[in-house]
Amino acid sequence: YCEKGFIFDIKGSSGFPEDDKIFYILGFLNSSVSQKCIKILNPTVTTQVGDMARIPVAFIEKMKNQVESIVQQNIAISKADWDSFETSWDFICHPLIRKYSTIIRAYSKWETTCTERFNMLKSNEEELNRIFIDIYGLQDELTSEVGDKEVTVRRADLQRDIKSFISYAVGCMFGRYSLDVDGLAYAGGNWDDSIYSTVIPNADNCILITDEEYFGDDIVGLFTEFVKGVYGSETLEENLDFIAKALGNKGNNSREVIRNYFVKDFYKDHLKTYQKRPIYWLYDSGKQDGFKALVYMHRYSADTTGIVRVDYLHKMQKIYASEIDRMIDMTENSNNTREIAQAEKRKEKLVKQLKETKEYDEKIAHLAISRVAIDLDDGVKVNYEKVQTGQDG
Repeated sequence: YCEKGFIFDIKGSSGFPEDDKIFYILGFLNSSVSQKCIKILNPTVTTQVGDMARIPVAFIEKMKNQVESIVQQNIAISKADWDSFETSWDFICHPLIRKYSTIIRAYSKWETTCTERFNMLKSNEEELNRIFIDIYGLQDELTSEVGDKEVTVRRADLQRDIKSFISYAVGCMFGRYSLDVDGLAYAGGNWDDSIYSTVIPNADNCILITDEEYFGDDIVGLFTEFVKGVYGSETLEENLDFIAKALGNKGNNSREVIRNYFVKDFYKDHLKTYQKRPIYWLYDSGKQDGFKALVYMHRYSADTTGIVRVDYLHKMQKIYASEIDRMIDMTENSNNTREIAQAEKRKEKLVKQLKETKEYDEKIAHLAISRVAIDLDDGVKVNYEKVQTGQDG
């Protein structure tokens, strides 16, 4: 079912029934009876427009109100499910942002909501099947039962839902979303500071992702503050533990697990969610994880790469140089064999990371000097390619 304002094409054909029959016909087309008709008219994988037009519709006036009521409820259930995730145009707020003291309780409520939707949609679909099986007299041919796999609303999934919660948190860090207003807070246009009070967005439009805690305001630090802002400080550690357990990444404590998720998996998940049309862009120096920083596309300017390079990449280089000196000092002055071995190992890693950041510095220096500008109207794909391509191609 499409509301006003949508268009269609060959790959997504649309039918236009009479206004007073649209929900009745929609109910029939989603029933097991219409699926049986389609298989008879065209048993191949591709259903043509002509096949749909030939399906015999038995319109029974006395059943109209009952069918319409079920169909409208199914549309509302499906829309509520779709709107719970940020890729929906009508997304309001993440479902785990609830007025509870713990994310555990918020998730439990969300799980209940999902189960109720699922069961209601399944029950409604089975009732529609029963109605149309009776109308067409196909009791000996078809069953009204609907398998769980055929029910299209999502059940709660702990890891998926926690990852989407983290994605929403990153959106709040950049100002795309705000805990103080519904829906999109900023996606281009005039910036309004007044709509952010619970979580203040990053001022530079640049958030560092580091493999160790070098700065309090890196992405893990900001995420920790976000969780505190949503559920309060008293239950912070309990909430971080729950999130870390759901992610299942490696780490000795919850913050390490969350950090490893941001370093290794967050951006891969973001690309998947947005079908390779990312709205957060990752500056990434390479396999050594020497430098990673996120920016928000809708806040990008011609100066962004320069700011990332001078204020963040160079800062990381200084940190690595300082840490290398500290490791050398530790190996020269320690009497602990194990401590010396750990310092040597870490020094080797830091040297590789520093080398990688210096090589990366040379690459993005050209982009920074070029001051590449974007036009949001060109879309994500064009701009994403444009920003990371130098004048030399």
